[in-house]
Amino acid sequence: MKGFWNRLLRIDLDRGTWRTEPISDELLVRTLGGKGLGAALLLAENPPGVDALSPGNRFILTTGPVTGTAMWGQSRFAAFAKSPATGGYAESYCGGALAPKIKGCGVDAVILEGRRPALSFLAVDEQGVTFHGAEPFRGWTTDRAEDALLALSPPGAGAMTIGPAGENGVRFACIKSDRWRSLGRCGLGAVLGSKNVKGISFCGARRAAVADPDGMRRIVSAVARKGKESPVSALYRKYGTPMQVALTNAQNCFPTRYWSSGRFAKWEAISADYMIENFDVVNHACPDCFLQCTKFCRVRRGRHAGLELEGPEYETIYALGGLNEVDSLEEIAWLNDLCDKLGLDTMSAGNISALAAEARARGRFPWDIGYNQPDRMAELFMLIAEGREIGAVLGQGIKRAAAELGLEDLAVHVKGLEPAGFEPRVLKGMGLAYATAARGACHLRGTFYKAELAGLVDKAAVAGKAVQVIDYEDRAALFDSLILCRFFRDLILWDELGALIAAATGLAMTREELEAMANEITLDGRRFNLREGLGAEDDRLPPRILREKTAEGMSLGPEEMDVMLREYNAVRESRRRRSS
Repeated sequence: MKGFWNRLLRIDLDRGTWRTEPISDELLVRTLGGKGLGAALLLAENPPGVDALSPGNRFILTTGPVTGTAMWGQSRFAAFAKSPATGGYAESYCGGALAPKIKGCGVDAVILEGRRPALSFLAVDEQGVTFHGAEPFRGWTTDRAEDALLALSPPGAGAMTIGPAGENGVRFACIKSDRWRSLGRCGLGAVLGSKNVKGISFCGARRAAVADPDGMRRIVSAVARKGKESPVSALYRKYGTPMQVALTNAQNCFPTRYWSSGRFAKWEAISADYMIENFDVVNHACPDCFLQCTKFCRVRRGRHAGLELEGPEYETIYALGGLNEVDSLEEIAWLNDLCDKLGLDTMSAGNISALAAEARARGRFPWDIGYNQPDRMAELFMLIAEGREIGAVLGQGIKRAAAELGLEDLAVHVKGLEPAGFEPRVLKGMGLAYATAARGACHLRGTFYKAELAGLVDKAAVAGKAVQVIDYEDRAALFDSLILCRFFRDLILWDELGALIAAATGLAMTREELEAMANEITLDGRRFNLREGLGAEDDRLPPRILREKTAEGMSLGPEEMDVMLREYNAVRESRRRRSS
């Protein structure tokens, strides 16, 4: 099928062997690659009920039919497994320069199964897989490990690595690539660690043929024209994602003091404007991307002067800053860098430390930590990554840790994954999106916060909200299958999506057929959860969110959630029946 190699690479870690296997056109027509292919493979490959940290849990990488093409926003890959954090469906996506090098090896997917007898690096190229010992690098940070792996790989390779957190089985450990890019959520770093894999490099330069090269060029040009005219594109280039700090605070939906408030009084000190005025900032972009949303920053002053990193991004600022009331962007950048090197997801780490601060303030946590204490946060993150003392408990993830510490009434999560930086008691569509996303409280499977913050829909409305959320989710499911950067959502709408899919693969589909495909892709994640014991009762926001108002008086009641959930499930089911 055009846009694909119709091949997957299967790596047997127990035996140290590999082989390629065919992927049928039938499967690709149904799944479209990326998210759709990864979810289908996970359902087919993973033994039901497998322990997420056992050798039987498959680790799957996929690319999409536009990966490696001239399409804007195409340099992304996806990873799938059973999540150590939730016990359910895990998916995560990563930008940067690595995706074309994975697909350039002549495969559409990679499956790791089993466990290496000792810590190892894998180097993948167009000829196959080479296994390298990595025991000398045990305990190394992600950046040092990446340098070491690339030194063992062919020139031009890119790599993904884990840090101490992944090695030690922290259930919210991440995987880093291009030093600062992340497969951040769901604990996939712990999955690699459980397989004794310190990292994987890829070095491929092959390019799969698309169905209609001229049509692809026309779409690329059209998106570029729209991007040039879009004021949102200009804002991404100037401010990046930190621009949302000002926007969410203005609408009282910037989560603060561990989900007690929607506004941080000192937000200006951690804003995009502060970053531009007080850091040395250079735009960084994924290959050939005109948005240039990533900011490479150098701290100018203070005890962290000279620190360089990509970011911090909005979600890191919310989690390490707002939730913990840290009022210094310099300190947030330092904590961001520490988490990256340890291999900790900054969103989960920030939620965990804020839960600890809130519980300590109530006399219910055994370790001394308070709000706006970045040094204590850093100490806590080190304990978590190393699996020592209280860190051994918190490293089990928020769901398990809250149960062990008796903090289930305070902990904010869905299925074991913490929400993003958008208060659901204000943005009620985001509340529904958090509740229903297969991987837990996820903001990216639909990015409905965009519609609510921009006033495209009534953020306080409940009736009719599910249909709107599903429209965003369905388009996002196709983005994640192609795979495209989510920030092109305003430039690639349904018509452009259909044209792009046709140009890349040769599949000509109506809007209704595209929606049916997206619905099935989304339902595959939910089917995986059902098989693993996560049902409709788990599609719920935490009781604290439904019980308490924010400091500004905003609320989302159980009855409102029930209205949205009933509508959501009815629409998903009706679409399933219509397409079956």
